[in-house]
Amino acid sequence: MEKKSRVHQIEKFLPLITPVVSLALALIISLFIVYYTIPDLSLGESASLFFKSLFEANFKNTKAISDFLVNSTPLIFTGLAHALAFRSGLFNIGVEGQFTIAAITAAALGLIPGLPMIIHVPLVISGAIIAGAIWAFIPGFFKATRGTNEVVNTIMMNYIAMHVYNYIIKNPLKVENSVATAQIQASATLYRFLGDRYRVNVGLFIALAAAVGVWYFMSHTKKGYELRATGLNMYAAEYGGMNRKRNIILAMVISGALAGLAGAGQIMGPEHSAKELAKFAGFGFNGIAVALLAKSHPLGVLLSALLFGALINAGPYMQLNGISKDIGFVVQALVILFVAADHVWKMLLDQRKKKEAAKNGR
Repeated sequence: MEKKSRVHQIEKFLPLITPVVSLALALIISLFIVYYTIPDLSLGESASLFFKSLFEANFKNTKAISDFLVNSTPLIFTGLAHALAFRSGLFNIGVEGQFTIAAITAAALGLIPGLPMIIHVPLVISGAIIAGAIWAFIPGFFKATRGTNEVVNTIMMNYIAMHVYNYIIKNPLKVENSVATAQIQASATLYRFLGDRYRVNVGLFIALAAAVGVWYFMSHTKKGYELRATGLNMYAAEYGGMNRKRNIILAMVISGALAGLAGAGQIMGPEHSAKELAKFAGFGFNGIAVALLAKSHPLGVLLSALLFGALINAGPYMQLNGISKDIGFVVQALVILFVAADHVWKMLLDQRKKKEAAKNGR
C-alpha cells in the first residue's frame, strides 16, 4: 500500500514535475552545447558565462528589465491563446496569423487623427481583438461544421495574414522610402510607465489581467467547464448535452481574440508602427512553447512567458559573449521535446500501477 500511495503521489504532482524536469534537462543540454562550441572554457566556466549573460541581459539595469518585460508581454497573450485552445482540444497554429492581422488592424486604426485617447485606445484594442477573432473564426467554423483539420487551415491562414499585412503596408498605408507604416497617433499609444526612454508599458498589466481572466473563465464558469469537457472528449461532452460545434467555434474565437490583444499591444506599446515582414514575427509560434511548458494552465503561462521572454531578450547579449544567439531557441525546442514526452511518464506510471494491482490481487 505504501508503494501504491507513492505512485499516486507522483501521478498527482506530474503536471508540476514534468515542466520543471523538462526545463532542467533543456538547460543542462544547452550548457553542454555552449561548452562544446566555445573553445578554451571548462564546463564550469561555460555555465558561469551562460547564466551570467542571461542575468545581465535581463536584469543589469532599467533598460534591460524594460526590454525583458517587453519581450515577455506578447508571449503571455499568445501563450494564453494556445493554452485555451489546448484545453479545449484544439491546436490553433494560427495564433501567429491572428497576431499579424490584428497588428496591421491596430496600425491602421491607430492612424486615425483627431480622436481623444479615451476613445482612440479602446477603438484600436477592440478592432484588433475583432480582427484576431474573425481570423480564428474561419478555421474554427470549418472545423466545427465540416470536420476539417484546424492545424492545416490555420497554417494556411498564417501565410494569408502575412501577405495581407505586407500588401496593406505597401499600398493603402504606404509611406515613401519606408518599409513601415507611419507612426500611430499619440492618442492610440499605451502609456509607458517608466518614461519614454523605456518601452515597457501598461500592456504588461493588461496581459496579467488577461491571464487571471482566462484562469477564472476556464475554472469558474459554466462555459469554461464546457470548453474543458469538450477538450477532454468532445463526443462525450455532446452526449452530455453540450453543443460541440458551438464550443469549438467559441474556443477558436476566444483564442484569436487573445492573439489580437497581443497584436494590438505590440503596435500600441513598444512599436508604434507596423513594419514589413520578411518572415513571421514569431510571437505566435513561441506561444506554443510557452503553453506547453505551463501545461496549458493560464497562471503557469505567466512564469513560462517570462522565462522564454528572458531567453529571447538575452540572445543578442549572449552573442557578444561568444554564445550563439540561437541558444534560446534551442532551449525552447528541447523543452517542447521533453514536455511532449509527458505521455512516456504516464505510461511508465500506468505500467507500475498495473503490476502493483496484479501483485495485490494475488
